[in-house]
This record gives sequence, structure tokens and C-alpha cells, in this order.
Amino acid sequence: MEETIPIRDEFIKLGQALKLAGLVGSGVEAKIVITEEQVKVNGETEIRRGRKLYPDDTFEFDGNLIKVVKKNED
Repeated sequence: MEETIPIRDEFIKLGQALKLAGLVGSGVEAKIVITEEQVKVNGETEIRRGRKLYPDDTFEFDGNLIKVVKKNED
């Protein structure tokens, strides 16, 4: 099942997105799982923690598929 994380800015970095989604507990943990090639962005393995994710991008880790969406400005 695909979940979403809303972002306020134009983009979010992959390490931050993993933390926001609750998939890792810290930036250090994010760095480890990314450099160990455990994370995919838009279906392809990603090894850059600073990879920019924009609305409609997806990332996968540990069986979780997360889609980045633009936060509604109410």
C-alpha cells in the first residue's frame, strides 16, 4: 500500500523524507540504509542521501512505498 508525505517546500532531501515518514529514527540511520543500497527512488536504487525528492516522486524502504505530495495551503 502506498502512503504519502506532504511537503511544504519545492523539494525534500531523501534522508529527511525517510525520517519524516518514520522509517528511520535519525539522519545517521538514514545515511546507513541509503549507502547500503536499501532505498529506491522512483524504482531505482539510490545511494545519495541528499537526493532531492519532488511532489509525485516515490521512495521505497523496508517494504514501504511512500509518495511525496505537495502540502495543501489552506
